[in-house]
Amino acid sequence: MTDYVLTFAPGAEPLKIGMVLYPGFTLLDLAGPQAALGMNGQTILLWKNLEPVATDSGIALYPNTTFDDCPKDLDVLFVPGGFGTNDAMKDAEIVDFLARVGPKARYVTSVCSGSLVLGMAGLLDGYRAATHWACYPALEAVGAISTHERVVVDRNRYTGGGVTAGIDFGLRLLAELRGEQVAKVTQLAMEYDPEPPFNTGTPETAGPELTNIALTIMGDMNPEAIEIARSRRREQIAA
Repeated sequence: MTDYVLTFAPGAEPLKIGMVLYPGFTLLDLAGPQAALGMNGQTILLWKNLEPVATDSGIALYPNTTFDDCPKDLDVLFVPGGFGTNDAMKDAEIVDFLARVGPKARYVTSVCSGSLVLGMAGLLDGYRAATHWACYPALEAVGAISTHERVVVDRNRYTGGGVTAGIDFGLRLLAELRGEQVAKVTQLAMEYDPEPPFNTGTPETAGPELTNIALTIMGDMNPEAIEIARSRRREQIAA
């Protein structure tokens, strides 16, 4: 099978983009950034083994590299969010892998609730960061400085808001890595010119009724994430 490695920056080495998988992540959290960044490098899908990993929509992705075989010189380390975030926060293998690889990566990044997993690995302590609009209390609990923006940049930490913010995040990071012109050409190649059919993309524009329905669908994800993060803090203090 041919490995397609594209780059819109002539003469530049393809980027090494390490994207962590885990059961129950949201496909678009990963697919949006990968559509932008993956046109300019090599996508390395990381998991404990090479067995397919199911997303929270049931679609599975096949990892191509294990945690043990992850390159040491990643340009980007990326974590998606999703309904499986809380289990990922409790998974010592995931957290230990991020804690080990994160300090060596050029950029440490996430979209949606993926920032909570980064936080569990200590990679957002004292950094400004974004997450899904419903997860900001949990983000603060893992030690990040919550910042309600679609894409937040703090030194080499790039974090995006919920799900669709991943495309904006990917293009912002690409501009940093390859320059604005490359990012603009990539946006054009993607035909990223959004025209949302409804103005209900945030709690402020959607109003309380729709927001409460969305929170009901999400269930106990945020309260449980807060407790997981607080447990980590208690363990750190006890140590």
